Amino acid sequence: MDELIFFTLTFLLASFSIRGHARRRIGTVQLNNLSAMTKIYTSVSEIDFSIKDLPKMPSPKRVLMVKPTYFDVEYVINPHMKDHVGRVDKMQAQNEWEHLLDAYDEFGFDVNVMNGVKGQPDMVFCANQSLPFIDENENRKVIMSIMHTPQRKGEVDAIEAWYRKEGYEILHLDPEKVTDFEGMGDAIWHFKRRLLWGGYGFRSSMKAYEHVSALLDTPVVALELVDDKYYHLDTCFCSLNEKNVLIFPDAFTDEGLEMIHKLYENVIEATPYEAEKLFAANATCPDGKNVLIQQGCTDVNQKLRDAGFSVHEFSTYEFIKSGGSVFCMKMMLW
Repeated sequence: MDELIFFTLTFLLASFSIRGHARRRIGTVQLNNLSAMTKIYTSVSEIDFSIKDLPKMPSPKRVLMVKPTYFDVEYVINPHMKDHVGRVDKMQAQNEWEHLLDAYDEFGFDVNVMNGVKGQPDMVFCANQSLPFIDENENRKVIMSIMHTPQRKGEVDAIEAWYRKEGYEILHLDPEKVTDFEGMGDAIWHFKRRLLWGGYGFRSSMKAYEHVSALLDTPVVALELVDDKYYHLDTCFCSLNEKNVLIFPDAFTDEGLEMIHKLYENVIEATPYEAEKLFAANATCPDGKNVLIQQGCTDVNQKLRDAGFSVHEFSTYEFIKSGGSVFCMKMMLW
């Protein structure tokens, strides 16, 4: 009898310890072949943290851009490309790209440029092929994308080769388990915090975030996208800094909007015209104070200034023909 009581107490204490450990971690989902704990948040009722609770992460100081030498609209894989095949003004596109490049240099970022690849016209949108990060020991790593459309799959190898040359540790998702993940087109870091906002529904899958969260030991707030004009999260969501975000609300479900409002103190909303025609939410705020945005976003720009941001307008009309603007055209790096 004494032995039975001892065994029972030992079992209960072990069970309590395991459950307590799970509560102390951000999440409790275990994946095959991945030892890290993961957590995917899909509704506001699940959110059990505040932004200040999360580990800090330094903001990136480097920028990668890909020359638009081979940029064109050669196919239609999003609604914005329709009627624009073969209609890119390549000289104008080069001028637009150079003006944006110069801005990052003026703001003091370390600007890195790589050549485009013939046959990969969309490689200029270099936010899509990878998800770079720096771990808590300041090691630079990157998760490579698994592009959704066959037309863009060849871009990943070229971008990966650049990372290898730069000394990044390369991580890959298992293609037998994850079929779609388009890097920072859909996975966006919260400014200076170890939290990912993950868009899914068109180019990236929910399954991808289970694996990404496990690889990074980082929570993911998963936002379902519901309008194919906003096929990437970066077309409708711009994390400005820790407290402010710019979004187009109609691109999200009610559950997604609730989570955004829960975790950001100030949510700036783009109008339908500026979001769709001017890609207002495809802006970028690399330093938490200067916003680079497509020119002509009058309403959004006033809201940004009212919130204390400096606004810098750029023409990206030629790139909008292919479904991308300021955010898409660069990758922020450590």
